[in-house]
Amino acid sequence: MACPKLEGFLVPVSDIMSQLASVDLAGLLQIIWLNAILSGDNAVVIGLAAAGLPEHQRNKAVLFGVIAAAVLRIIFSIFAAKLLEIWWIDIVGGLLLIYIAWGFFKELSHKQEEDDAAADGKAVKHQDKTLMAALWQIVVADVSMSLDNVLAIASVAKGNFPLLIVGLTVSIIMMGLLGGLLARLLDRFKIIAWIGLALIVYIALKLLYEGLLAANAVLALGLPLPGVSH
Repeated sequence: MACPKLEGFLVPVSDIMSQLASVDLAGLLQIIWLNAILSGDNAVVIGLAAAGLPEHQRNKAVLFGVIAAAVLRIIFSIFAAKLLEIWWIDIVGGLLLIYIAWGFFKELSHKQEEDDAAADGKAVKHQDKTLMAALWQIVVADVSMSLDNVLAIASVAKGNFPLLIVGLTVSIIMMGLLGGLLARLLDRFKIIAWIGLALIVYIALKLLYEGLLAANAVLALGLPLPGVSH
């Protein structure tokens, strides 16, 4: 006779196994491709924030950034359907990224001034970035970018929970691999840091425009705006 406790356990396991067996290969490849693009955005932010830290603190910032993004993506994936109904969510995300981009711009400009002064033989008073400042930048940017990533993956997964989990796992691994590498490259090659900053500004403006489109539709503003493909 089967144990009642085991019977209750076997049902959800069989459901999960059946969903795993029905994973659409095309959908899985699409999610991996999406992660290759969207996880790179998070990695750029993590790398930029960590690049301004002393060498011994960079790995801590990268690890924190990956964990924070992972936690946020799990939370957002649970409420993905509800979040899609909030028309102003993209506007908030875009404004958060503009705030982060401004902070990075000031850091890069200050670093450039220090390098120029050092090249001219002038005395330079260097002030290292604090770990807490880097972690704050990472968290604020992760809120915006992780939301964008989860909603994109959820639209492909279409309710297939194992496929959604695979997508989130791939994105977390890619952020961990890319974040540390970018932090070292951004600290060594400043032009890459400026390109990363330009990418963040572009994403912010795209989110703001998509939020404007949503506001135009929901609030019936009647603005003649061309659409954006998501």
